[in-house]
Amino acid sequence: MSTTKGSIVPRRLSALSISEDGLEVYLSAIRKVPLLAREEEYMLARRWISHKDVEAAHRLVLSHLRLVAKIASGYRGYGLPYSELLSEGNIGLLQAVKRFDPERGFRLATYAMWWIRAAIQDYVLRSWSLVKIGTTSAQKKLFFNLRKLRQQMRAIDGQRMNSEEIEDIAKTLGVDSKDVELMHARLSSRDLSLQTPIGDEGETWQEWLADEEVDHEAVILDQEEQRYRRSILTNALASLKPRERDILRSRRLEEPIQTLEALSKRYNVSKERIRQIESIAFDKLRKAVALEEQQQTTPRLAAPSRAVERASIGQG
Repeated sequence: MSTTKGSIVPRRLSALSISEDGLEVYLSAIRKVPLLAREEEYMLARRWISHKDVEAAHRLVLSHLRLVAKIASGYRGYGLPYSELLSEGNIGLLQAVKRFDPERGFRLATYAMWWIRAAIQDYVLRSWSLVKIGTTSAQKKLFFNLRKLRQQMRAIDGQRMNSEEIEDIAKTLGVDSKDVELMHARLSSRDLSLQTPIGDEGETWQEWLADEEVDHEAVILDQEEQRYRRSILTNALASLKPRERDILRSRRLEEPIQTLEALSKRYNVSKERIRQIESIAFDKLRKAVALEEQQQTTPRLAAPSRAVERASIGQG
């Protein structure tokens, strides 16, 4: 059997393009591939692991393609091409063959089914919606089990489930009831293009969307205001004595806030003395800020005390 260099995909398989038109031919071909006995599967796996025997890997892959077809058929209800489900499942099978260790005692089919299912599920989640869903294991479990559970409860697509049904499903799957409600809404309607016409006048959904883009001019003005206030506060702090500045920063401007006890140990004074220094430093800072604002040449309407508003929220 000829192969593509560096690949464990046989040319014979690659030539059978898994398209919707040739689907029956492909399925008929893989049904003719004989299954492997346990001993034969073990020897082929050992040859692949020990000697990277590509021919052995090919036989392992070919003998399990019908397993991929069986698993993929369970995902046909999501409206995606069966041929694509098969292709994605085959990728999972290849990964399983590469990592299979026969010494663990179980068959390749038992190991591969998890890789095949994971590959198909990832494809379904990527392709089913333009909006990313199912990012956590709980959400994936909800996505792939909600349809079956709500059908059992006769909650057909498009029909709103009642609160009792939502709670039952949430409890069964171990997820939040709000997640169940949101996923049900997602599964009940597919994504629509923003260019989809609505009404009789040819308007589209895009024309009805509110513009919630950030006002860049307001952002720039806010950033300038913050720089201005920061500059004033920095200059005002520089006018304090080093100990006053350190205590004020530790008590009112930094996180986490230092306790009076911690600062009293640092400066070897009482806690009451630290409190006094903090109060004196804050009064000095307030006056220094007012002076700095008076000296600024840029006209501003802000109140003089705003630069130290945050500093005034101290721990008593």
